[in-house]
Amino acid sequence: MAVNKVPRKYIWPDSDRPNAADHKQPILHVTMPNLNLPIIDFSQLLGPDRSQVLKSLSIACEQFGFFQVVNHGITNDVINNMIDVSTRFFALPFEERSKYMSSDMTAPVRYGTSFNQNKDSVFCWRDFLKLMCHPLSEHLPHWPSSPTDWRTLAASYAKETKYLFMRLVEAILESLGVWGATMNSGGGGDNDEILKPFEDGSQLMVVNYYPACPEPDLTLGMPPHSDYGFLTLLLQDEVQGLQIQHQDKWVTVQPIPNSFVVNVGDHLEIISNGRYKSVLHRVLVNSVKSRISVASLHSLPLDSIIRPLQALIDKANPRRYKDTDFSSFLDYISSCEPKRKNFLESRKVMI
Repeated sequence: MAVNKVPRKYIWPDSDRPNAADHKQPILHVTMPNLNLPIIDFSQLLGPDRSQVLKSLSIACEQFGFFQVVNHGITNDVINNMIDVSTRFFALPFEERSKYMSSDMTAPVRYGTSFNQNKDSVFCWRDFLKLMCHPLSEHLPHWPSSPTDWRTLAASYAKETKYLFMRLVEAILESLGVWGATMNSGGGGDNDEILKPFEDGSQLMVVNYYPACPEPDLTLGMPPHSDYGFLTLLLQDEVQGLQIQHQDKWVTVQPIPNSFVVNVGDHLEIISNGRYKSVLHRVLVNSVKSRISVASLHSLPLDSIIRPLQALIDKANPRRYKDTDFSSFLDYISSCEPKRKNFLESRKVMI
């Protein structure tokens, strides 16, 4: 049955709506035209132009906190199959989808609505399916069995994105001077030693469905937030919706077919000692088309302590963040409504 009005539970306060004109908080409520993010040609990372691409990558992580990756080697079939099977999952009867509802944030599979439905005072215009992906053999049996090809197609996608993530980790660590040919003398070990925790690290796949909304100016698909992790690889369909905060304004990211939008997470900001920035982003909805996106969130193992790399700390760049871990973060978001970058702010060292 079609919904003609946004239910009260989904109506955001005036100051938080997409087109709000709250002059007391201009940073959150001024929207610019579409933004073409820095583009990283993955194929050039593997060739003679690597050093130049690394410079572009460093600038993107410092100035935008986001970039788009093209020519990444993941086939169109893998990408299109993931979008297609996700669309079919959200078309299933609610009774089928609701089997995976859980309030346990550590569950291997979790279906729900909004952002954090246990704590949100206002709901977001979004349904999601969250899947733990590492180790894949352990979690795969818990994944949805309907659609019947879900596990096969989603597992293929998870493996491909993990491989791409590892290559991007190498590039990012090299751009920071702590891996590869540019490794600092204080890097703290060989290349394999630095990479191994990422190889064994966490991977969470979040499939988002944003239905067409009768009154999109009253609600949000997702509120302003940063991602808790090292890197997020986002696949989106052709429908616009993602906005990032850039130069004190909200800008809409222009989708590029078969590309990935990659963003710096809180963990990378901490590990880089603040050189690379995790950036606030949000999702708008529209009245015409539903939107599907698949976010693959990657980081270190769940039992890791996250701290700035010693090689990036000196007198000119003192340590800017305290040690943190996943359990502290889960305790935080379980006890309050997550907003903006509040948790990361709580990890900062007063200098």
